[in-house]
Amino acid sequence: MASGASGSRVPSPESREQHHPGPVLASGASGSRVPGPGSRKQHHPGPVLASGSSGSRVPGPESRLARPESRPHLIYGGTFDPFHNGHLAIARLAGQTLQVPVTLVPAADPPHRPPPGANAGQRLAMLEAAVAGDPGLRVDRRELDRPGPSYTVDTLRELRAELGPQAPLALLIGADSFLGLPDWHQWQALFGLAHLVVAERADTMLEQLPAVLAEAVAARWTSAPADLQSAPAGRVLRLHQPLQAESASDVRARIAAGQSWQALVPPAVAAFIMAHGLYGAAAL
Repeated sequence: MASGASGSRVPSPESREQHHPGPVLASGASGSRVPGPGSRKQHHPGPVLASGSSGSRVPGPESRLARPESRPHLIYGGTFDPFHNGHLAIARLAGQTLQVPVTLVPAADPPHRPPPGANAGQRLAMLEAAVAGDPGLRVDRRELDRPGPSYTVDTLRELRAELGPQAPLALLIGADSFLGLPDWHQWQALFGLAHLVVAERADTMLEQLPAVLAEAVAARWTSAPADLQSAPAGRVLRLHQPLQAESASDVRARIAAGQSWQALVPPAVAAFIMAHGLYGAAAL
Protein backbone atom coordinates (compact mmCIF):
# COMPACT_ATOMS: atom_id res chain seq x y z
CA MET A 1 0.00 0.00 0.00
CA ALA A 2 1.38 3.31 -0.57
CA SER A 3 2.91 4.47 2.62
CA GLY A 4 2.15 7.80 1.20
CA ALA A 5 4.85 10.18 1.96
CA SER A 6 3.68 13.54 0.87
CA GLY A 7 4.15 11.96 -2.26
CA SER A 8 5.41 9.07 -0.24
CA ARG A 9 3.80 4.48 0.72
CA VAL A 10 4.43 1.02 3.67
CA PRO A 11 7.69 -0.72 4.43
CA SER A 12 10.07 -2.11 5.01
CA PRO A 13 9.56 -4.80 4.97
CA GLU A 14 9.16 -3.06 1.90
CA SER A 15 6.78 -0.48 2.46
CA ARG A 16 4.65 1.00 -0.07
CA GLU A 17 2.43 3.89 0.41
CA GLN A 18 -0.43 2.44 -1.49
CA HIS A 19 -1.21 -0.49 0.38
CA HIS A 20 -1.96 -0.99 0.55
CA PRO A 21 -3.29 -4.54 1.37
CA GLY A 22 -10.13 -5.90 3.02
CA PRO A 23 -13.55 -7.25 3.19
CA VAL A 24 -14.06 -6.82 -0.53
CA LEU A 25 -10.86 -8.60 -1.13
CA ALA A 26 -9.39 -10.64 -3.82
CA SER A 27 -8.22 -13.86 -2.35
CA GLY A 28 -5.91 -14.58 -5.18
CA ALA A 29 -6.10 -12.89 -8.50
CA SER A 30 -9.85 -12.61 -8.61
CA GLY A 31 -10.37 -9.39 -6.76
CA SER A 32 -13.53 -7.38 -6.75
CA ARG A 33 -13.33 -3.68 -7.07
CA VAL A 34 -14.02 -1.98 -3.83
CA PRO A 35 -17.15 0.13 -3.41
CA GLY A 36 -16.38 3.76 -2.79
CA PRO A 37 -16.81 5.38 0.58
CA GLY A 38 -20.18 6.67 -0.53
CA SER A 39 -21.81 3.28 -0.87
CA ARG A 40 -24.42 2.29 1.69
CA LYS A 41 -24.42 -0.95 3.55
CA GLN A 42 -22.76 -3.93 1.99
CA HIS A 43 -23.43 -7.53 2.86
CA HIS A 44 -19.92 -8.33 4.06
CA PRO A 45 -18.16 -7.72 7.36
CA GLY A 46 -20.09 -4.74 8.51
CA PRO A 47 -22.03 -1.64 7.68
CA VAL A 48 -20.78 0.83 5.17
CA LEU A 49 -20.09 4.25 6.55
CA ALA A 50 -17.65 6.53 4.82
CA SER A 51 -15.19 8.27 7.06
CA GLY A 52 -13.81 10.04 4.06
CA SER A 53 -12.44 13.42 5.06
CA SER A 54 -8.80 14.07 5.53
CA GLY A 55 -9.16 14.18 9.15
CA SER A 56 -11.60 11.64 10.42
CA ARG A 57 -12.05 12.07 14.12
CA VAL A 58 -9.16 10.54 15.93
CA PRO A 59 -10.33 8.24 18.71
CA GLY A 60 -8.00 8.40 21.66
CA PRO A 61 -6.44 5.27 23.12
CA GLU A 62 -9.19 5.24 25.73
CA SER A 63 -11.97 5.02 23.13
CA ARG A 64 -14.22 2.01 23.67
CA LEU A 65 -16.65 2.06 20.75
CA ALA A 66 -15.96 -1.42 19.39
CA ARG A 67 -17.87 -4.53 20.36
CA PRO A 68 -15.72 -6.36 22.95
CA GLU A 69 -15.95 -9.63 21.02
CA SER A 70 -14.74 -8.10 17.75
CA ARG A 71 -11.34 -9.10 16.49
CA PRO A 72 -9.49 -6.57 14.33
CA HIS A 73 -9.42 -6.74 10.57
CA LEU A 74 -5.64 -6.75 9.96
CA ILE A 75 -4.06 -5.54 6.74
CA TYR A 76 -0.43 -5.49 5.64
CA GLY A 77 0.49 -3.36 2.67
CA GLY A 78 3.63 -2.99 0.64
CA THR A 79 5.17 -3.15 -2.79
CA PHE A 80 6.38 -6.69 -2.00
CA ASP A 81 9.06 -6.34 -4.66
CA PRO A 82 9.63 -9.23 -4.24
CA PHE A 83 7.68 -10.83 -1.38
CA HIS A 84 10.34 -12.44 0.82
CA ASN A 85 10.67 -14.51 3.98
CA GLY A 86 10.86 -11.40 6.17
CA HIS A 87 7.43 -10.29 4.90
CA LEU A 88 6.08 -13.79 5.51
CA ALA A 89 7.47 -13.93 9.05
CA ILE A 90 5.96 -10.55 9.94
CA ALA A 91 2.54 -11.47 8.54
CA ARG A 92 2.43 -14.81 10.33
CA LEU A 93 3.65 -13.38 13.63
CA ALA A 94 1.06 -10.60 13.58
CA GLY A 95 -1.72 -13.00 12.65
CA GLN A 96 -0.77 -15.39 15.45
CA THR A 97 -0.47 -12.57 17.98
CA LEU A 98 -3.90 -11.13 17.18
CA GLN A 99 -5.44 -14.51 16.27
CA VAL A 100 -6.78 -13.19 12.97
CA PRO A 101 -6.07 -13.75 9.28
CA VAL A 102 -3.84 -11.18 7.59
CA THR A 103 -4.87 -9.45 4.38
CA LEU A 104 -1.91 -8.49 2.20
CA VAL A 105 -2.49 -5.43 0.05
CA PRO A 106 0.07 -5.02 -2.76
CA ALA A 107 0.60 -1.46 -3.85
CA ALA A 108 0.42 -0.05 -7.30
CA ASP A 109 3.47 2.00 -8.27
CA PRO A 110 4.05 3.98 -5.07
CA PRO A 111 3.98 7.78 -5.27
CA HIS A 112 7.02 8.29 -3.03
CA ARG A 113 9.68 6.07 -4.62
CA PRO A 114 10.96 4.91 -8.03
CA PRO A 115 8.87 2.31 -9.88
CA PRO A 116 9.36 -1.20 -8.50
CA GLY A 117 11.58 -3.73 -10.21
CA ALA A 118 8.64 -5.94 -11.16
CA ASN A 119 5.37 -4.66 -12.58
CA ALA A 120 2.14 -4.75 -10.58
CA GLY A 121 0.86 -7.92 -12.22
CA GLN A 122 4.10 -9.77 -11.53
CA ARG A 123 4.22 -8.65 -7.93
CA LEU A 124 0.61 -9.74 -7.45
CA ALA A 125 1.34 -13.13 -9.00
CA MET A 126 4.35 -13.69 -6.72
CA LEU A 127 2.33 -12.72 -3.66
CA GLU A 128 -0.56 -15.02 -4.55
CA ALA A 129 1.80 -17.90 -5.22
CA ALA A 130 3.57 -17.36 -1.89
CA VAL A 131 0.38 -17.46 0.23
CA ALA A 132 -1.52 -20.11 -1.74
CA GLY A 133 -2.90 -22.75 0.60
CA ASP A 134 -2.21 -20.72 3.77
CA PRO A 135 -5.58 -20.14 5.53
CA GLY A 136 -4.09 -17.32 7.61
CA LEU A 137 -3.08 -15.17 4.65
CA ARG A 138 -5.15 -13.61 1.87
CA VAL A 139 -4.61 -11.03 -0.85
CA ASP A 140 -6.60 -7.86 -1.62
CA ARG A 141 -5.80 -6.21 -4.97
CA ARG A 142 -7.80 -3.01 -4.48
CA GLU A 143 -4.80 -0.71 -4.78
CA LEU A 144 -3.88 -2.21 -8.12
CA ASP A 145 -7.40 -1.60 -9.39
CA ARG A 146 -7.73 1.94 -8.06
CA PRO A 147 -6.67 4.62 -10.57
CA GLY A 148 -4.14 7.30 -9.71
CA PRO A 149 -1.81 7.53 -6.72
CA SER A 150 -2.97 5.29 -3.92
CA TYR A 151 -2.15 6.19 -0.36
CA THR A 152 -2.52 4.10 2.77
CA VAL A 153 -4.98 6.61 4.17
CA ASP A 154 -7.21 6.11 1.10
CA THR A 155 -7.25 2.35 1.57
CA LEU A 156 -8.03 2.68 5.27
CA ARG A 157 -10.90 5.03 4.47
CA GLU A 158 -12.34 2.50 2.04
CA LEU A 159 -12.08 -0.26 4.62
CA ARG A 160 -13.54 1.90 7.36
CA ALA A 161 -16.50 2.65 5.09
CA GLU A 162 -17.01 -1.08 4.49
CA LEU A 163 -16.54 -2.22 8.08
CA GLY A 164 -18.48 0.58 9.77
CA PRO A 165 -17.45 2.90 12.61
CA GLN A 166 -17.25 0.30 15.39
CA ALA A 167 -15.27 -2.56 13.88
CA PRO A 168 -11.58 -2.73 14.90
CA LEU A 169 -9.22 -2.19 11.97
CA ALA A 170 -5.44 -2.56 12.21
CA LEU A 171 -2.56 -1.70 9.88
CA LEU A 172 0.60 -3.80 10.10
CA ILE A 173 3.77 -1.91 9.21
CA GLY A 174 7.49 -2.46 9.63
CA ALA A 175 9.58 -0.43 12.04
CA ASP A 176 11.38 1.43 9.24
CA SER A 177 8.07 2.56 7.79
CA PHE A 178 6.81 3.56 11.23
CA LEU A 179 9.85 5.78 11.81
CA GLY A 180 9.09 7.53 8.52
CA LEU A 181 5.39 7.96 9.27
CA PRO A 182 5.50 11.79 9.47
CA ASP A 183 6.42 11.80 5.76
CA TRP A 184 3.29 9.89 4.79
CA HIS A 185 0.31 11.52 3.15
CA GLN A 186 -2.15 12.71 5.86
CA TRP A 187 -0.36 10.52 8.39
CA GLN A 188 -2.13 11.95 11.44
CA ALA A 189 -5.48 10.79 10.05
CA LEU A 190 -4.31 7.17 10.22
CA PHE A 191 -4.88 6.98 13.98
CA GLY A 192 -8.55 7.84 13.56
CA LEU A 193 -9.01 5.09 11.01
CA ALA A 194 -7.04 2.14 12.38
CA HIS A 195 -4.77 0.75 15.03
CA LEU A 196 -1.10 0.37 14.10
CA VAL A 197 0.81 -2.86 14.65
CA VAL A 198 4.54 -2.16 14.41
CA ALA A 199 6.89 -5.04 13.66
CA GLU A 200 10.33 -4.15 14.91
CA ARG A 201 13.62 -5.26 13.39
CA ALA A 202 16.78 -6.05 15.29
CA ASP A 203 18.55 -3.07 13.71
CA THR A 204 15.76 -0.52 14.27
CA MET A 205 15.39 1.49 17.48
CA LEU A 206 11.77 2.35 18.17
CA GLU A 207 12.83 4.26 21.25
CA GLN A 208 14.40 6.93 19.03
CA LEU A 209 11.35 8.35 17.29
CA PRO A 210 11.15 11.73 15.54
CA ALA A 211 9.79 14.24 18.05
CA VAL A 212 6.53 14.83 16.20
CA LEU A 213 5.85 11.09 15.97
CA ALA A 214 6.82 10.46 19.59
CA GLU A 215 4.31 13.07 20.68
CA ALA A 216 1.57 11.66 18.45
CA VAL A 217 1.89 8.10 19.80
CA ALA A 218 2.91 8.74 23.41
CA ALA A 219 -0.52 7.88 24.83
CA ARG A 220 -1.32 5.22 22.23
CA TRP A 221 1.22 2.47 22.98
CA THR A 222 -0.06 -0.84 24.26
CA SER A 223 1.49 -4.22 24.86
CA ALA A 224 -1.87 -6.01 25.08
CA PRO A 225 -3.29 -7.36 21.79
CA ALA A 226 -6.74 -7.41 23.42
CA ASP A 227 -6.71 -3.60 23.46
CA LEU A 228 -7.10 -3.66 19.69
CA GLN A 229 -10.46 -5.42 20.13
CA SER A 230 -11.97 -2.92 22.53
CA ALA A 231 -11.67 0.17 20.30
CA PRO A 232 -12.03 0.64 16.55
CA ALA A 233 -8.77 2.56 16.10
CA GLY A 234 -6.12 4.66 17.80
CA ARG A 235 -3.77 2.24 19.55
CA VAL A 236 -0.18 1.28 18.62
CA LEU A 237 0.90 -2.29 19.35
CA ARG A 238 4.55 -3.25 19.21
CA LEU A 239 5.59 -6.74 18.12
CA HIS A 240 8.61 -7.26 20.33
CA GLN A 241 9.99 -10.48 18.89
CA PRO A 242 13.09 -9.94 16.72
CA LEU A 243 12.20 -10.59 13.09
CA GLN A 244 14.19 -11.73 10.10
CA ALA A 245 16.35 -9.03 8.59
CA GLU A 246 15.78 -9.71 4.89
CA SER A 247 14.86 -6.74 2.74
CA ALA A 248 13.52 -6.68 -0.79
CA SER A 249 16.35 -4.39 -1.86
CA ASP A 250 18.89 -6.94 -0.59
CA VAL A 251 17.15 -9.74 -2.50
CA ARG A 252 17.17 -7.67 -5.71
CA ALA A 253 20.84 -6.75 -5.23
CA ARG A 254 21.85 -10.36 -4.68
CA ILE A 255 20.03 -11.47 -7.80
CA ALA A 256 21.60 -8.72 -9.89
CA ALA A 257 25.07 -9.59 -8.55
CA GLY A 258 24.67 -13.29 -9.25
CA GLN A 259 24.87 -14.16 -5.55
CA SER A 260 22.84 -16.74 -3.66
CA TRP A 261 19.30 -15.46 -2.96
CA GLN A 262 16.79 -18.30 -3.33
CA ALA A 263 16.74 -19.09 0.40
CA LEU A 264 15.55 -15.54 1.16
CA VAL A 265 12.17 -15.93 -0.55
CA PRO A 266 9.37 -18.53 -0.50
CA PRO A 267 10.00 -21.33 -3.04
CA ALA A 268 7.06 -20.26 -5.21
CA VAL A 269 8.47 -16.74 -5.44
CA ALA A 270 11.94 -18.02 -6.37
CA ALA A 271 10.40 -20.15 -9.11
CA PHE A 272 8.45 -17.20 -10.52
CA ILE A 273 11.51 -14.91 -10.49
CA MET A 274 13.60 -17.44 -12.39
CA ALA A 275 10.82 -18.33 -14.81
CA HIS A 276 10.37 -14.68 -15.79
CA GLY A 277 13.96 -13.48 -15.47
CA LEU A 278 13.09 -10.76 -12.94
CA TYR A 279 15.65 -8.47 -11.30
CA GLY A 280 18.40 -9.70 -13.61
CA ALA A 281 17.93 -13.39 -12.89
CA ALA A 282 18.69 -15.71 -15.79
CA ALA A 283 15.33 -16.80 -17.21
CA LEU A 284 14.69 -20.53 -17.27
